Amino acid sequence: MRNVLIRVGTAPVTLGSTLWISCLWIGCLWIYLSASLTAAGAEPVQFNRDVRPLLADRCFHCHGPDAKHREADLRLDTEEGSRADLGGHAAIVKGDLSRSELWKRVSTDDADLKMPPPDSGKELSGEELEVLRRWIEQGAEYEGHWTFTPLERPAVPTPSDTSWSRSPIDDFIRSRQETAGLSPSPEADRTTLLRRVSFDLTGLPPTPEEVAAFVADTRPGAYERVVDRLLSSPRFGERLAIYWLDLVRYADTVGYHGDQDHNAGMYREYVIRAFNDGLSFRQFTIEQLAGDLLPNPDDDQLAASGYNRLLQTTHEGGAQDKEYLAKYAADRVRNLSAVWMGATLGCAECHNHKYDPYTQKDFYSLAAFFADLTEEGAYNAPNSLPTKRAPEQQLYSRPDRLDLQRVDREIESLNAQMKALRADKSSDPELIKSTHSQLYVLQQERDRIDRRSMLQMISQSREPREMRVLGRGNWMDTSGEIVTPAGPESLPPVAGDGRRTRLDLARWLVSEEQPQTARVLVNRMWWLLMGEGLSRNVEDTGSQGEWPTHPQLIDYLATTLVQSDWQLKPLLREIVTSSVYRQTSTPTAELEQQDPENEFWTRQGRFRLPAEMVRDQALVVSGLLVEHVGGPSAKPYQPEGYYAHLNFPTRRYQADQGAGQYRRGVYLHWQRQFLHPMLLAFDAPSREECTAARPRSNTPQAALTLLNDPSFVEAARRTAARLLADSAPADDKARLERLWQLVTSRAPDDDEQKICLELLAARRSRYQDDKPAAEALLSVGLSPRGCDAPAPELAAWTCVARAMLSLSETTTRN
Repeated sequence: MRNVLIRVGTAPVTLGSTLWISCLWIGCLWIYLSASLTAAGAEPVQFNRDVRPLLADRCFHCHGPDAKHREADLRLDTEEGSRADLGGHAAIVKGDLSRSELWKRVSTDDADLKMPPPDSGKELSGEELEVLRRWIEQGAEYEGHWTFTPLERPAVPTPSDTSWSRSPIDDFIRSRQETAGLSPSPEADRTTLLRRVSFDLTGLPPTPEEVAAFVADTRPGAYERVVDRLLSSPRFGERLAIYWLDLVRYADTVGYHGDQDHNAGMYREYVIRAFNDGLSFRQFTIEQLAGDLLPNPDDDQLAASGYNRLLQTTHEGGAQDKEYLAKYAADRVRNLSAVWMGATLGCAECHNHKYDPYTQKDFYSLAAFFADLTEEGAYNAPNSLPTKRAPEQQLYSRPDRLDLQRVDREIESLNAQMKALRADKSSDPELIKSTHSQLYVLQQERDRIDRRSMLQMISQSREPREMRVLGRGNWMDTSGEIVTPAGPESLPPVAGDGRRTRLDLARWLVSEEQPQTARVLVNRMWWLLMGEGLSRNVEDTGSQGEWPTHPQLIDYLATTLVQSDWQLKPLLREIVTSSVYRQTSTPTAELEQQDPENEFWTRQGRFRLPAEMVRDQALVVSGLLVEHVGGPSAKPYQPEGYYAHLNFPTRRYQADQGAGQYRRGVYLHWQRQFLHPMLLAFDAPSREECTAARPRSNTPQAALTLLNDPSFVEAARRTAARLLADSAPADDKARLERLWQLVTSRAPDDDEQKICLELLAARRSRYQDDKPAAEALLSVGLSPRGCDAPAPELAAWTCVARAMLSLSETTTRN
């Protein structure tokens, strides 16, 4: 064979030596790949991320915290239990598969020995077995559960590419993306970004004028100025209250039996004003759980204490008082633990928790904090509306209290003046008459303020009732241990002198020692702003929940919240001004394949708006929205006969005939047993229990609601009238562009415009031929027509507006 010269780099090499070079390259490649595979295989398995979810799902039910039902005296939720001597063997021997009984049982083919049992339906997959194998070989190290470990400020990582980061939030996100070889999505266009942040912070879309101003504002800090404007808007509190009222299961009715109305509206107003005023979440918590126990509580704090009274109650004649007091105690523990701790303590009502370190004694010890509340078990007042639920008190909103103080001072001053005038016989009669008139006007003003006050259920402390552990949750079993107020034994203790109170409990929940509250709260705020939580399960942060994608980011956000005195607005501002928040929500095909679950936050979330915001958007686009913070619940149009099955007493729904018809969704009357059909169609909860994440469905009922609910038909009619009354759009195309800007914040493309023009032409033709049908359509709703256009023309444009308000884009937050 001839030698042919080739070059490797700059050195000439003969073809005869090529075989040796190839072998060298192959050898080097093999060493590299072997090292890579070894490194990958040796990468430590993380207990919390990889192993705990497997053990919690497959093993903890029989080998977890519940000692009463633990099998084979084996406990796998603690390191000590897994290492314990079980008669010459242990479940886990660090680094030794052959001596680890757990591994033998999960990997055997013998059906009599295999764990989990074959008939349990919980058999481990090959991939899951591999995780357990590697974990045991690497030493089977346990970790504290992420919500139970002490909260500490993590170090902020430094990604290789720092150009994307606007805040430490982005550093956490970008660093993990880099380890996975991923890149973030581009920033959303300015219109989408403004629409997104407007919905997220106020629950309402931007106006076309606000969009145009933001797009044109190229100065540095333009977006940050928008965020600050939205956070300072009174709409902010209304938007955030929608979520909080889901958590605390606020409703206007009692829930059980006759589902009568009760007096709770001032609590809702308190929540809205607290968010708007930037009340510390620490104080927010204290006032709700123990506002009545504060020194000289004002009306706001008493209204806040109505939280303890929001639960379902019975007003049925013959109900057992003791039975329902036990139900109320259990309800309060479930809600408290879900709202502030992200915990499922309700599972410990009848037995120790199967998965988390909560005992039945913990459950009733928490219930004992509320044993001082003045209340009845069975109220036995079935036929009054609203029903009576003492203690109740007439309360004023903060603005009304200030007005009342001013008016009373002026009345007092004028009364003193009048007394002096009457004492002086030389006083001018005209001056006396004028002073009397001023007094009359002020008294009229005071009467108006009085009429705006509202009766509100409040908390009132009494001598605490005895609280016992109820065997299997049976309210008739009085043999259980007597307990006093205390927190779960697995958590830092609740501080307090003597018998601990609701005030001690509230302060403990927002103390530096309590590891759950801040983490749970920031995870839920992330869920609101990104569509998913950093821990995807925002309801249960225990062993049955999901390990966070970025646990250190949760701790960063949680410590940021605590260090800012639990202020929510700065926290939300940091999130919405970050780069991760500003990303587009539309992924590339490659990114969908690389990060299908958005685990690395390579894009924003895209999700349907909550029910209240779907309705609010239609009202604001149409110009019908009436904005006023607080006040009684609003009753929109509702199908006749919907309450036919409500009894004790029977009742007929009376829709509001005035401004109440057009108020924001947060103020809608919340009937637990018969929730308004529009709210039901868009997945609003009945609020019988805490709801931390509403489902997001896509059903025909929702589409039909958008087309046929009188509120949406009326909104479409007034939107059409708004277009036709405006002289600026001179022709159909210009009006269509204005309609798209109003509803979607953008202009239509050519295809969209063509479809809308065809619909408009078809509806014009139909209503020209059938004017009674046009009049019937235009008769829906209480509001006047709003323009003097001919009925067929207004009806045709109403149909186009109905189609626009029904678009997926309209009801979706991008």
